[in-house]
Amino acid sequence: MRLERRILVAFLLTFCLARIEAILFLTHRIPLLYLYLGGTHVHHLNIGIFLLAIVGGFLLLGHPSQRGTRYAATGFGIGLALTFDEFGLWLHLGGSYWTRVSFDAIVVIAALLALVAIAPALRAFRRPRHWVITAVLIVVLLVFGALLVDSFNYADRLLLRLQLIEQTTPPAPR
Repeated sequence: MRLERRILVAFLLTFCLARIEAILFLTHRIPLLYLYLGGTHVHHLNIGIFLLAIVGGFLLLGHPSQRGTRYAATGFGIGLALTFDEFGLWLHLGGSYWTRVSFDAIVVIAALLALVAIAPALRAFRRPRHWVITAVLIVVLLVFGALLVDSFNYADRLLLRLQLIEQTTPPAPR
């Protein structure tokens, strides 16, 4: 398996397992698995940061073998998922784990990893049409991304309006 695919698989599995664990805990189906040190909750964001630092140090200073590089790719994917799963906490310290911005960050990173894992290497681009197709794809993706962000803003406004309507509407007579 190519390293890019290994990173993508580790990233997606770790994100899914982290969210499943959180849901199972909230629904009281499993006991609390959070790490506490001296009464302080250590978020998995911190574990991800340490894992990314260890992987980076190992790759830069350790002169890893091919097998070590595969382990590092898996560790990188895990660390990336643990860190970006709590991306909302980066932006809003003390905020909710279930913020939309964390999910959006995961989707963007997963899409980029998938593109890197599946797209051909740049050295395989030999003809001008390869570059033209790539440029058109980038423009289309940028326009799509801008429209997608705009639609999210509209959906959020619509949701707030619907909640306001629901709160201000008197109950129906029986």
